Amino acid sequence: MSSAPSSSSSLAADHNEHTLEHDERSLTILYATETGNAQDVADRLARLCRGLRIRARVHSMDAYPPTELINEHLVIFVVSTTGSGHEPRAMTPLWNMLLRADLPEDLFEDLTFAVFGLGDSAYEKFCWPAKLLSRRLVKLGASELCARGEGDDQHHLGVDGALGPWMKQLSAVLIHIFPLPDGITPESPDGLPPPRVTISDAPAGAQLTRKDPLVTDREYHTATVTCNKRITAEDWHQDVRHFEFSFQDDIRYSPGDVAVIHPEAIPADVESFLSTIGYANIADDPINVTHTLEDQSLPDHLPSTTTLREVFTRYLDINAVPRRSFFAFLQHFAQDELEREKLEEFLSDEGADEMYEYCQRPRRTIREVLEEFRSAKVPRDYIFDLFPPLRPRQFSIASSVKEHPRSIHLCIAIVQYRTMLKIPRRGVCTSWMARLKPRDQLQIGVQKGFIALPPDRSTPVICIGPGTGVAPMRAVIQERIREGIYENTLYFGCRSASKDHHYGDEWRKYAVEKKLVYRAAFSRDGPEGVARTYVQALIREDAKRIWELVGERGAWVYISGSANKMPAAVRAAIQYALVSVGKMSEEDAKEYVVNMEKEGRLIEECWS
Repeated sequence: MSSAPSSSSSLAADHNEHTLEHDERSLTILYATETGNAQDVADRLARLCRGLRIRARVHSMDAYPPTELINEHLVIFVVSTTGSGHEPRAMTPLWNMLLRADLPEDLFEDLTFAVFGLGDSAYEKFCWPAKLLSRRLVKLGASELCARGEGDDQHHLGVDGALGPWMKQLSAVLIHIFPLPDGITPESPDGLPPPRVTISDAPAGAQLTRKDPLVTDREYHTATVTCNKRITAEDWHQDVRHFEFSFQDDIRYSPGDVAVIHPEAIPADVESFLSTIGYANIADDPINVTHTLEDQSLPDHLPSTTTLREVFTRYLDINAVPRRSFFAFLQHFAQDELEREKLEEFLSDEGADEMYEYCQRPRRTIREVLEEFRSAKVPRDYIFDLFPPLRPRQFSIASSVKEHPRSIHLCIAIVQYRTMLKIPRRGVCTSWMARLKPRDQLQIGVQKGFIALPPDRSTPVICIGPGTGVAPMRAVIQERIREGIYENTLYFGCRSASKDHHYGDEWRKYAVEKKLVYRAAFSRDGPEGVARTYVQALIREDAKRIWELVGERGAWVYISGSANKMPAAVRAAIQYALVSVGKMSEEDAKEYVVNMEKEGRLIEECWS
């Protein structure tokens, strides 16, 4: 899916004269990602540019100084969507800069840009950050290079359903702007590109003397496990854990901030994979990794000296569902003719549905694919091109540092499910964390979240956090109670009061002490045939009180949890209170809630 079409040639002609004033054949690619998809797209765009003899400078937005944008002339933005329409955290500093009210309308009159968004059309705010970015840049004087692209997870080809056509459109525009010299033709996109690294043998024991980049990163702190306790009933289908970590460092964080954790793959999975791919005998030999293609990204905190076992344990994800780019590389390494033909078929337009049925629909992993395409011989220089990075995971912190100094609490659901092939699946990070024992150590970073507390201590807060969405709500409530502020309301939802009532005793204690108004919805505890009760139903029941808090006293509202139907239903319930008790019109009530979000009085911390 793309935004409204426009003529590539006319757009190119409009910008050709301006851009050619800068004779360097270069541009900048800025990406913001949560799961790695936008980073993969950025890498593919950089390869496209290299094929057109254009040098691409590729940066994650959180590693790019926002003020540098004024010095750019041609930028391609790749932006994913998080939660129910928010920008990724990596984009927030740049976005906040662009939203400043004092920016002149001609600030970016020398900037030409293109945007590719990634999202899911099942959500109302599909590709919302990409749309807003395009509009804001145009409003600040920038010119759009080509129509915005919008990759949709709902497409049977996923992001590739829109990315392929958009890259062809972008390529045509770039060739107009940067004509190839006579006798030079673009590189074939179907050929095998050079690897992004060179791997060479290192002296024996070399990796033992090097420092771990994650340990030396000042943004991370050494954490010691003090608690790993299941808080759902033993006979309940979902395993939710309460974790506590202690620190020697005097760490600082605020309610709503997130803990960043780098997981490791299960040793048995790594051993099996190394055997499958033919690396078992060299897995523990020290190697040097040299980054040779600067326009292609590498995993965070990758040491220059390591081993293949460490790489596939800590830095590359062998349990991911492979993207199309994986198969595009794999076809070059398959030795068996039938296997190579099958891979070529997957990559054809006609075979796209078959690849979806083989890979995406059953959630087949990279390990499982390579167990079937056994003839593939992957040169070790290409491992960072073929396999995606094992990305750190982010978890909302479930504690207040004022209540628990030098400590972080987390509330985490251990991911376990079965695929349509009846194969059990485990989340890489959560299954690794589930095995942590007291006194185990790991590195944890802290990232700023979206939540802010009211500056006026007398302002009431309403927290809505069903399931593990209660984690940041616990941080908010602990912090306010610690500061002697008791105007707190919590709406919690789960299936059963006796099975998955996270921190129920804590909430009841606060309620008895008059420090919290606690309302809980147990959706499966009602009698058979009676409509299930969810948090939004309780908010509707409490319409009079909601109006008094929100409409009359200016309460702040926090919504946390799964970004499915819940956030929209909660907003509708608040609007119901504004209409039924506050006597607003439907239109005014909807606008009031929208303005609450603009003013920072309604904050979502949701995930998809």
